[in-house]
Amino acid sequence: MEKKNIDWANLTFNYQPTEKRYISNFKDGAWDEGCLSDDPNVVINESAGVLQYAQTCFEGLKAYTTEDGRIVTFRPDLNAERMIDTAKRLEIPAFPKERFLDAVDNVVAANAAYVPPYGSGASLYLRPFIFGSSAVIGVCPADEFQFRLFCTPVGPYFKSGIKPITIKVSDFDRAAPHGTGHIKAGLNYAMSLHAIVTAHEEGFAENMYLDSATRTYVEETGGANFIFITKDNKLVTPKSPTILPSVTRRSLEVVAKDYLGLEVEERPVAFKEVKDFAECGLCGTAAVISPVGKIVDHGNEIAFPSGMDEIGPTLKKLYDTLTGIQMGHIEAPEGWIREIKTK
Repeated sequence: MEKKNIDWANLTFNYQPTEKRYISNFKDGAWDEGCLSDDPNVVINESAGVLQYAQTCFEGLKAYTTEDGRIVTFRPDLNAERMIDTAKRLEIPAFPKERFLDAVDNVVAANAAYVPPYGSGASLYLRPFIFGSSAVIGVCPADEFQFRLFCTPVGPYFKSGIKPITIKVSDFDRAAPHGTGHIKAGLNYAMSLHAIVTAHEEGFAENMYLDSATRTYVEETGGANFIFITKDNKLVTPKSPTILPSVTRRSLEVVAKDYLGLEVEERPVAFKEVKDFAECGLCGTAAVISPVGKIVDHGNEIAFPSGMDEIGPTLKKLYDTLTGIQMGHIEAPEGWIREIKTK
């Protein structure tokens, strides 16, 4: 299979259309059989539920070329399960797990020429999403929906190597108690846009959100979970009912415990103890781990011992081990790697 004539080394993290995407429609209480389509455009009614009341959810995952030339995805079953959980909370009909996995397989196989080669640092980003497609005007759920899954080749999140970032403690709240912070709803990300634009204008790479009830506990950023390393080399991750259950974070916890022999604590993290950690990072599909060198809280700086020059030693081991599993250098736990069969 011949790859597309793409400058893989200079890919950015931006959308470009590929040849095939998967589409399935929900109508009269059931999902249709679905199909691959050449058309990247969506045509819906002006009063569609997604446009009027933001009734939509999404996922994000990647396909990779491994060292031995296979095309694989990483733990797509967890994305399928999380999308089902999100859909329930938004009164969206769940897209069945096995059909989700089949859609992933079919889209990647149909666009195999767009999967970047091993060693390029690039990957094929997959975006499954569901939206309310039928017209509504009163505040109520749509009764028709569309599931779509498209893909786009993207470059590495860090073009010049992994460098620590500086973030700020946000004055905004990301999610309310008993709200939607634990699901991957489009509305959560829309509400974080003003906060991230404001942070960028002030010279910061990201926001640290605190819990909205007391503003004393660490939650997450607009699109990533926090991970911390203690001075005695434990991995600590914040626990809260309003945090999205990151696939990357859950995978790093397994890597820390089973591959690196670290003690792992998932617990509420008070902001006042952040200054005592040795390393801090953000984790998610896009960057895997983004190290944090400094946090600014309204003029007060917390500088981590790992510094601003390079990723800390324990986060580096976590990053190298997880990406090694994804790339096929290191044996994966059972069920983590799903191989895509191409013709």
